[in-house]
Amino acid sequence: MTILPGLLDTEAIRKDFPILDRTVHDGKKIVYLDSAATSQKPRQVLDALNAYYERHNANVHRGVYTIAEEATALYEGARDKVAAFINAPSRDEVIFTKNASESLNLVANMLGWADEPYRVDHETEIVITEMEHHSNIVPWQLLSQRTGAKLKWFGLTDDGRLDLSNIDEIITEKTKVVSFVLVSNIMGTINPVETIVRRAQEVGALVVIDASQAAPHMVLDVQALQADFVAFTGHKMCGPTGIGVLWGRQELLEDLPPFLGGGEMIETVSMHSSTYAPAPHKFEAGTPPIAQAVGLGAAVDYLTSIGMENIARHEHAITQYAVRRLQEVPDLRIIGPTTAEDRGAAISFTLGDIHPHDVGQVLDEQGIAVRVGHHCARPVCLRYGIPATTRASFYLYSTPGEVDALIEGLEHVRNFFG
Repeated sequence: MTILPGLLDTEAIRKDFPILDRTVHDGKKIVYLDSAATSQKPRQVLDALNAYYERHNANVHRGVYTIAEEATALYEGARDKVAAFINAPSRDEVIFTKNASESLNLVANMLGWADEPYRVDHETEIVITEMEHHSNIVPWQLLSQRTGAKLKWFGLTDDGRLDLSNIDEIITEKTKVVSFVLVSNIMGTINPVETIVRRAQEVGALVVIDASQAAPHMVLDVQALQADFVAFTGHKMCGPTGIGVLWGRQELLEDLPPFLGGGEMIETVSMHSSTYAPAPHKFEAGTPPIAQAVGLGAAVDYLTSIGMENIARHEHAITQYAVRRLQEVPDLRIIGPTTAEDRGAAISFTLGDIHPHDVGQVLDEQGIAVRVGHHCARPVCLRYGIPATTRASFYLYSTPGEVDALIEGLEHVRNFFG
């Protein structure tokens, strides 16, 4: 058994995740290496969801009966937990959405409809990067098409990092918003937030950060990031699907228009006009994801009990070991940083001329679950001239033994295809 410094007690942690005991394909124990797509859920989260539906299920905010008030307390309590988790100055800066994609679309639409000085129009520019998830590309393309704003982006270096050599030419006085990923979902690259934010602030541009691959894995401090908006999703951080978060600076949320209209987000309504509730409810139209928020609150409790610093240390050790072992595999090419420094726990690679889909299928026959395809980051694949990649991604329950299983599985893939 491989022992690495900095590891968590994975034997104890894995007992919290029922699915990790599953077997597939004639009794093979599942080796789950796809946490960048979605994490598995501990019993503590599953129990919180069941308890909500069994004992507290009601709509929130307006009911005056007991279980409605309990549901409201649980829902708003989850907001308090998330605010503390990300070190938000105010709980009212935490908006619940259904996922990070909706959070990013919310920002793009607000800026398209906003008055000055926030409005994006044909005289302004939007800056993104070539390594973005499609969820942080398409909303800005749509906004650009609708408003006439010019869309610009940072390219990538050969080793999978942002090329910031022309940062003063990309982010200019015309730039209205800069939106970029904190940790790449396909390459694991951790981006230099401070450098980008500093330049954006010099020209007065708003900064939007996609932290979907950061919030589950490291300390996320929105005040330290100095961004204007930060988006992430619950299902990648041990929470349920159907719940995302948008954090925004209070003064911006007060000034910007809502994205969706309906119940709960209003103050008064007449047949002629409406006024809106203060943030965060201004941006939470209709019945919110109540149970999902409760589940996310339980996930925050779970991660906090383990400690995000401890989780980051564990993943760094696992990733360092995985990078070293993968580099021992003949014909394997890592797409992105080839060191464990300044990278997250997602590693994408190609294996000779074997198509990633074939790699994934043969690994699955051995019980090894990896991701194959573009990973919603097709521009990265185009940049490096590859059709797709195989991606292995790790989390707090990942073990060195699972890395060894992946390496053995890849050897089987190579033998299978000759």
